[in-house]
Amino acid sequence: MTQSKRKIVRIASKADGKTTLSAAQKQFNSLTKKIDRQKKLLLEWKEAIPLYHQIVEQEYDPAVEILYNQKFEWAKLLDQSYDKPLFKKTDKLKINHLICEACEQLIPELNNDEVKALFNKYSDEDYDTINQEAEAAVGELMKSIAEGLFNVDLGDDVDVSSPEKLHAHLQEKLQAQAEAQLKEQSDAPVKQRKKTKKQLEKEARQREEEALASKSVQEVYRKLVATLHPDREPDEQERARKTELMQRVNTAYGKKDLLQLLELQLEIEQIDPAHLSQMADSRLKHFNKILREQSSELDQEIHQIEEMFKLQSNLPFYAYLTPRQLITSLKRDLKSVQADIDGMRKELETFQNPAELKAWLKSYKIPKKSDLDDFDDLFFGGMMPFDFK
Repeated sequence: MTQSKRKIVRIASKADGKTTLSAAQKQFNSLTKKIDRQKKLLLEWKEAIPLYHQIVEQEYDPAVEILYNQKFEWAKLLDQSYDKPLFKKTDKLKINHLICEACEQLIPELNNDEVKALFNKYSDEDYDTINQEAEAAVGELMKSIAEGLFNVDLGDDVDVSSPEKLHAHLQEKLQAQAEAQLKEQSDAPVKQRKKTKKQLEKEARQREEEALASKSVQEVYRKLVATLHPDREPDEQERARKTELMQRVNTAYGKKDLLQLLELQLEIEQIDPAHLSQMADSRLKHFNKILREQSSELDQEIHQIEEMFKLQSNLPFYAYLTPRQLITSLKRDLKSVQADIDGMRKELETFQNPAELKAWLKSYKIPKKSDLDDFDDLFFGGMMPFDFK
């Protein structure tokens, strides 16, 4: 349905301006406005997601692969230069460092034995040995964290060689712990506290309100079906129109989308704004209950999408992220990778000349490692991605 055809569900104040809206009417307007915003935002996300994946798959990932291969060409160029008489001991130390640094980044990305062999040629330790030791250290640390967090003893024989194996063992232990606690509780005599009269009355009211709220949605649905059922329409063109409308009615009813059902009633002129303003507060309260539930579900759906992309983007949970920002950020990162490709291509051409490479090495300084770098190496193996994708 186009935006121009949409009917806004809102209770208007009286024309005389003297009669103010009731609390239930104000809440109804507030909820319908909020849900309308949430639906628009959810639609923007659903339109952005395919575009995001299309850019990643067709442009970003291929560009990153080109850059990785260029970096490997850079490492091979350094390897070819290492034994040339022009490069002295200081130059060789720098070349050694640069090769190890580049290959360490590239091994998990290119999954190429040639890259690993080049790393091993210049490293003091074999890559697989380093990797295994790092994984073991991370595994022991994660085991310690899990034991403290869940108050469970995982034992000394637990396999921590991969997060998946540690997680599986943790789940088994927690399941066994839960079953033991459940057995202990079932064996102990249970004294069921008798509910007070107030509690029973409150539960009865809640059940009644839920039933009435559900009945209110059913009433709106039945009225729409009575008017729009295509089988009762003799005119072929009108039957096609009603069939399309009934599909929208059934979809909305299946989602308990009260706002959409009311919009459809306004669209086919089954009700008008005056009808909404004359609705009793007691009925509006049932509508408001459904609308609050609908708004909460939309909030949760939007939140899940946002959290997924915040995680991919290395953004903190409190960061504000919109669909437009996501696409803009991706395109900016793509341009950055393309600029890196151009820069790397020029450098590879320039450093074919050994004299140019030597001049550059003279100005290059091997960065000093800090304790924070050691921490990063432990968790990430020194292999940080160029970007967040």
